[in-house]
Amino acid sequence: MSATIAAVVRPGTGAFAWEEIRLDALRADEVLVRIVGAGICHTDLAVRDGHVPLPLPAVLGHEGAGVVQAVGDRVTRVAPGDTVLLSFSSCGACGACAHGRPGHCDTFLHRNASGSRADGTSPLADAGGERLSGRFFGQSSFAALAIADERCAVPVEVADEDELARLAPVGCGVQSGAGAVLNVLRPQPGDTLAVFGTGAVGLSAVMAAALTAAVRVIAVDLRPARLALARELGATDTLDAGQGDVAERLAELTGGRGVSHAVESSGVPSVLRQAVDALAVGGTVAVLGLPPAGTEVAFDVNALLSGRTVRGVYEGDSDLVTFIPALVALHRAGRLPFDRLIRTYPPERINEAADAAARGEVIKPVLRFPATPG
Repeated sequence: MSATIAAVVRPGTGAFAWEEIRLDALRADEVLVRIVGAGICHTDLAVRDGHVPLPLPAVLGHEGAGVVQAVGDRVTRVAPGDTVLLSFSSCGACGACAHGRPGHCDTFLHRNASGSRADGTSPLADAGGERLSGRFFGQSSFAALAIADERCAVPVEVADEDELARLAPVGCGVQSGAGAVLNVLRPQPGDTLAVFGTGAVGLSAVMAAALTAAVRVIAVDLRPARLALARELGATDTLDAGQGDVAERLAELTGGRGVSHAVESSGVPSVLRQAVDALAVGGTVAVLGLPPAGTEVAFDVNALLSGRTVRGVYEGDSDLVTFIPALVALHRAGRLPFDRLIRTYPPERINEAADAAARGEVIKPVLRFPATPG
């Protein structure tokens, strides 16, 4: 058992606190990663605030980037010294995994949202020996050292550790938004696409849509500054959701037909209803936003009979081994400038960073860890 520091969320605190924790010895399919950068996602905040039922105390973080320090006996994907991005976990054996769709893994929810390994154990404990939920999305990367599932780790070549840290959000936020567009919706020539919510996921969807043959990419939000940024990142049109009926205004922009595709990234039930109402005949809305557990949305079932589809999407429906490197390549070519969403913070300012994200002041905070764990 070795020691490191991690940001622990304890019941009733609503905050992260850096503590010394203990890591178990690696299992055969696990890797030890020195974390260089870790993005803060709204899913982390949802768990912190009790909206997602993960057992506390816990170490969160699921957009890790770092350097492999050691590997288990059966690990073949990475080796010590490799620079990696960490993403979600999957079993690798079910039908979905076998067909290159690990985001639909039979055990996705347990492996990523239970805080434990597939067998129910956690590799982390606090200084007093109490077990911590420590496999959040297979990694729990709000820590100087993380024990991750091998299947979470994707090797990437980088110029230096600063670049590696900036790539951290690809593991979830960027992949989720871009993948919903490129892997699921796949706009065709002449299509229109509306993105509801312009956080990191929504703006990643906007950037990805700008790479397609869609003739209109429409960003919908309440924040003028976010809408202005969406235009800079590829939106052809923007709508302030606080001004008038959104579905009617989208119909006007599309000649009365409605939008071919929609991405709902806000997690607000009324916004999902707006997205469904805005669809053209045969259109699809990709649901990415994460509302509190048990949230229900009402809409007219008759609207679905003409081929409209409501499609849930986990992690961009991607095969992370191929999709993450492709997104990194697009970024390096200047075609997916997600670095414009990022503000870096030292780890000790994690609560400041998280609160800034919760207030909408920062789109994507990234914790930049020092060169050596401590």
